[in-house]
Amino acid sequence: MKQGKSVHELFDLTGKTAVITGGAGLLGYKHAEALMEFGANCVLVDICKERAEELASALTAEFKGEAVGVCSDITSKEDIERLKDTVIKRFGSVHILINNAANNPKFEEIEKKKDCGKRFETFPVANWNDDIAVGLTGAFLCSQIFGTHFAGQEEGVILNISSDLGVIAPDQRIYRQDGLPEEEQPTKPVTYSVIKSGLIGLTRYLATYWADKNVRCNALVPGGVYTGQNDVFLQKLTNLIPMGRMAEPDEYKAAVVFLCSEASKYMTGASLNIEGGRTCW
Repeated sequence: MKQGKSVHELFDLTGKTAVITGGAGLLGYKHAEALMEFGANCVLVDICKERAEELASALTAEFKGEAVGVCSDITSKEDIERLKDTVIKRFGSVHILINNAANNPKFEEIEKKKDCGKRFETFPVANWNDDIAVGLTGAFLCSQIFGTHFAGQEEGVILNISSDLGVIAPDQRIYRQDGLPEEEQPTKPVTYSVIKSGLIGLTRYLATYWADKNVRCNALVPGGVYTGQNDVFLQKLTNLIPMGRMAEPDEYKAAVVFLCSEASKYMTGASLNIEGGRTCW
């Protein structure tokens, strides 16, 4: 019987190059860390150029592969075309795209919002357009441009970073503050749910569209990450999670390597939920 690759070989990413949008963010950096541990080169794409370059330097110093930080506007098709050309010129090709960028207000930002601007009834169209442009249009454009490259070389992986709030609705009760009238109560913005749900739809579309070109597309559905939120909020949120806690930043790394490597080569169009069981309730 012909022997296939070992499990170790299936996870190996040596010689592969990954483009990660929102690469200077907490999870973007962790995605890069995970891929580089298994041999990949990584391009951290972010609007915060200095931060992306700083993190890329740290990654290059720690791992065998090379990381670079690049400033690019993922809402601009021209910018992404230039990004693709730059990456190919430097590394020869691109093999992995992680659509990670999003305008995601942290809990502290939601908590401090004292006006009604983020409530659905008065949610500004400008905010809607800006959030959708980054989180959904950016993913569409990056997938269009890099995915076309993948299809041409008949090899590539697209990983969309969705959220448990792309599967279930946010429980707005966890953001409520005592003493505020209803019209001033902070909420998770509508755009976050719409974008994260849309990414799951985009995943299924791309998985079938380029299946014959050996281009796979899956979605990671993470839950919230612990970043020092206050105890009141943590109690409210963890009551909604069967495992009784939020995720640590490193707990998605193994899944990212699995989804971006040959270890998942018969998996496409799927959403991998890693949220402590929250979507079960």
